[in-house]
Amino acid sequence: MQSTTRPVTPSPSPIPAQPSEWGIDRLDVDAYLARIGYAGALAPTVETLIALHRAHALAIPFENLDIILGRGVSLDLDDLQDKMIRHRRGGYCFEHNTLLMHVLDALGFQVTGLAARVLMNKPEGSALPRTHMLLRVDLDDGPVLADVGFGGLTPTGPLRLETDIVQQTPHEPFRLTRAGEDYRLQVQIGGSWTNLYQFDLQVQIGPDYEMMNHYTATHPDSVFLNNLVAALPVPGRRYALRNDSFAVHTTGGGTERRTLTSAEEIRSVLTDVFGVSLPSDPGLDAVFGRFAAQAA
Repeated sequence: MQSTTRPVTPSPSPIPAQPSEWGIDRLDVDAYLARIGYAGALAPTVETLIALHRAHALAIPFENLDIILGRGVSLDLDDLQDKMIRHRRGGYCFEHNTLLMHVLDALGFQVTGLAARVLMNKPEGSALPRTHMLLRVDLDDGPVLADVGFGGLTPTGPLRLETDIVQQTPHEPFRLTRAGEDYRLQVQIGGSWTNLYQFDLQVQIGPDYEMMNHYTATHPDSVFLNNLVAALPVPGRRYALRNDSFAVHTTGGGTERRTLTSAEEIRSVLTDVFGVSLPSDPGLDAVFGRFAAQAA
């Protein structure tokens, strides 16, 4: 969370801790830590948050297989642990950030949920719903944002809730700007700033996310219902899969792309590169074949 400049700006007022409806008593923290390969300190400090955020982002892939298979997405804690921890699957934003929220809450962090409108690849001024989940964490030296579920451009470190400063992460630089009363997150790619999403500080609770999740996972126009998507950052690179296109983005460098022409190639990339333990579903290869056929 280093920055090139640190102008003095008023800190947003603290938000009360999330209500107990999240049910953290059912969380197996040790299993989660083993899943992300983390054995460091657990005190609710900025150093712990930075380490946990990076470990989670680099260990658990972003993927939408359950949506593509028509299974839907559950945000119940037991289901998230079974899927993402015990069965070593990935998930999308609501799954990643709900799981991280449980963990941070259990470790004593003051964490609340927020919601964003995704701007990436959308025309300026578009009317957009809130379809992305992110977290606010209030630390002793001020609030930060945590987000381990924004697909191919997931920040690999938390970001201070401060505007107009460049914030370095283990991968790309990010910054927050203001858009009226809202905040706007941008990422720097190839020397240019790209809008990712826009949000305010209104606290979201479980039922809010259930509605957003249902819309995002089932609406006929949802990008996740119509595209096979996977993403995973690793040191110095990001892996990305969209339908039949597999890309390796080098941090600060170029991109290599390969077209996947068979169900077996897609299966191999998901298991060998992204580390996804694929679900047992008789329709899986047919789904992979449908996306590979686009290349043919």
